[in-house]
Parts: sequence; structure tokens; C-alpha cells
Amino acid sequence: MNQTATKKPPQKRSRSPFNIGFRQEKDYFIENLAMLLTSGMTMIQAIEAVKSETKTAKMLKIMTDLEEEINSGSALWRALAKLKIFPDYIISLVRVGEQSGRLAENLKMIVEERRKDRIFKSQIYSATMYPILILLMALVVGTGIAWFILPKLASVFKQLRIDLPITTRALIALGEFLGQYGIYVVPFFLLFTIFLVYFLFFNSKTKHLGQGLLFRLPGTKRLILEIEISRFGYILGNLLEAGLPISDALSSLKGVATFRAFKKLYGYFEVSIAEGNSFKKTFANLPKINNLISNPLQQMIVAGEQSGNLSDVLLKIGKIYEEKINLTTKNLAIILEPVLLIIVWVVVLLIALSVIMPIYSLIGGMNK
Repeated sequence: MNQTATKKPPQKRSRSPFNIGFRQEKDYFIENLAMLLTSGMTMIQAIEAVKSETKTAKMLKIMTDLEEEINSGSALWRALAKLKIFPDYIISLVRVGEQSGRLAENLKMIVEERRKDRIFKSQIYSATMYPILILLMALVVGTGIAWFILPKLASVFKQLRIDLPITTRALIALGEFLGQYGIYVVPFFLLFTIFLVYFLFFNSKTKHLGQGLLFRLPGTKRLILEIEISRFGYILGNLLEAGLPISDALSSLKGVATFRAFKKLYGYFEVSIAEGNSFKKTFANLPKINNLISNPLQQMIVAGEQSGNLSDVLLKIGKIYEEKINLTTKNLAIILEPVLLIIVWVVVLLIALSVIMPIYSLIGGMNK
């Protein structure tokens, strides 16, 4: 046993004076635990080996508590559920794996799903990072121009004895306002922007408002739908393939959804299926479901349910939409780039015309 266990040591990571992050540690825990159990280690040996590689203080405490729970005779899934570090679907897969003797296989399934989830998140970040950087740069440059340059231009234009265009007059008014109150207005505006972003996208109680905003944008809506459907297919398919009853699988799935609309949808699925309804009847009783799950997908799910191959159909849906996500991410970046450049160009053009037109008017008056 010991010889077998030493063949595949835990995955090594480079030492760093900084913690690599709690989320990364959780992923390493599942990955290494699956590998060590497959190699023949006992549960306690595997947990001790993974614990020796843990770097963050929070995860180290969790590993210590987990080790105590296992030593006291608790099942792994009960210990993980008590510690509340993983979503319900992972607990369900661990529980089914322990009860069926397929724990290592189910842990590998979890590792693969977590890997896909990281890929989905990285694709969202890669698609949105460029436009966010452009908008931030435009905000910084625009704030600098408005605060430091416009007040000086305003004082110059006020001395000119010519009729000024409406855009120039607006620019002068803004420059005078910022010249007098900019020390208060600009910091307040920046703080308000940060607060608004946090309120719309990060606060757990209000981020559904930002999600609703993203869901109304054509490009991001399509990407969100594809990611959620791919996650729906992979997770529900894996849960059913592992042997979990469909009602329990849907209950676990509800806690995985990122967007509020899908959380409500999965909750409705759970209640409807628990009442004995088929997916066909469940879809028919929800008029607006086409906004989240298209009719062809509904037909595939219904056909899989009727043929007894629902888990295979769901996994196939997950794979199909994973490929679509790659294409949509690339297209979204291509579409957003010229749109942002046009917006910046229009703003720069308005400012330039507001400055240049009075100068031309002044030169024309001097020639006369």
C-alpha cells in the first residue's frame, strides 16, 4: 500500500511568500485527492498529504477540521457539507461516489467540471477586459482634460468677442464649473462610479440588477446564455450519470447558477419534476422559457428523457455549447473593439470641434 501511494505524490506548486488564493486551494484539494485515492492511499493518508501542500491559512484550518471529522468516523461528503466550502452538486457527487464505491471517479468528474468552469470564467474575462480597459482609460483622460484643461480654455474663450457654438458654450460652462468645484466633484464622481460598479455587479443583494442590465445587451446576453446552458448540461448530465435522482440533481444544480433568472428556472424545474411532471410538461407550463432555453434544446432534452438517455443528451448539449462559447467570445471582442473606438472618436471629435470652431471664427473676423 505504501509503495503504491508514493508513486503519485500530490501536485507540487512553487513556493511563494504570498497565498495563492483560497479558490485555487479548493481546486487543488479536489484534484490531488482524486489522484491520491486513485493511487491507492487511504482517505486519511490522502488528506494528510494534501494538507502538507496547503498554503493559505483559511484552507489549512479547513483541512484540519476535515481531518478531525474523518478521524471521528464521518463520511467525506458529510464533512464537506458541514464545512460548507463547496456547492451542493459537488457534495452530491461525493456522496454518490462514496455510496457506490466510485469516489475517485466522481472526484475526477468534479475536477473536469471545475476546469471547464474556470475556462468559462476566463473567457468572460478575456472578452470584457479589453473594453473595460478602454473605458477606464477614456474615463481617466476625460477627467484629466475636464479638470485641468477646460477651465483654462473657458477663461480664454470668454474673452473672445465672437458668437460661440452651442458645444463650445457647453464646454465653457463645464470648464467653469469644474474650475470652481472640481476638487469636490471629481473625487465624488470617481467614488460614485466605484460604488455603482460594486452595487450592480458585486454586492450579493443587488448584483441581479447588473445581471439584468448585461442580459439586455445582445452580445453579452448570448455569451451568458451559452455559458449557463453549457454548465447546465455538464453538471446535470454528470449528476445523473453518477446515479443521483433527478430531483436531487436539480436541487444541487440550483445553487450553481450565476444569474438570478437561471436560479429561478432551476428552482421551478425542481418543484415541477418533484410533483411528477416530465420535462415536456414542465417546459410547456413555463411560457417564457424560450428566452433562456431555446425550443430545439427543449426538444433534445425531451427526446433524451423519453429514450432514457437524458444524461448523455445533457452532456452532449454541454459540449456543443462549450464550442459555441469559444466562437462567441472571439466575435464579441471583434464587435466591441470598433464600437468602443467609435464612441471615443465621437467624444474627441466633439471636443476638438468645440475648440477649433471659435478659433476659425476669430481668424475670419480678423481677416475682415
